[in-house]
Amino acid sequence: MATTAITDATFRDFINSDKPVLVDFWATWCGPCKMMAPVLEEVSHEYAAKLKVGKLDVDQNPQMSQQYRIMSIPTIIVFQQGKPVKQIVGFVPKAQLISQLTGII
Repeated sequence: MATTAITDATFRDFINSDKPVLVDFWATWCGPCKMMAPVLEEVSHEYAAKLKVGKLDVDQNPQMSQQYRIMSIPTIIVFQQGKPVKQIVGFVPKAQLISQLTGII
C-alpha cells in the first residue's frame, strides 16, 4: 500500500515535505470514501516520485479534522511545504483528480 495512514500525532511531520502532500480525510462508514480509496492507491503508486499520499480517519483523529474545518467527507487537501494549496470535496474520478493536481505535481 502506497498511501500512508496518518494520525493527529503524525500529521505535522507528514505534511512537512519537499514534495506535495495529498491528505484524504475519510471515515470507514463513508461510501464515497470507499470509492475514493482505490483511486488514491493508483495515484500514490503512479506519482510516488512526485507526491506523498496519506489518509486520516476523521473519527479516530478529530483534532486535525476540526483544525481544517472538514465538514464533508471525503475531503482531500493538497499541501505544499506544509501549507494547504487545494481542497477537493467528494468523490472524484482519477482523471479529474489528476487534472486538479496539474501544476502541483
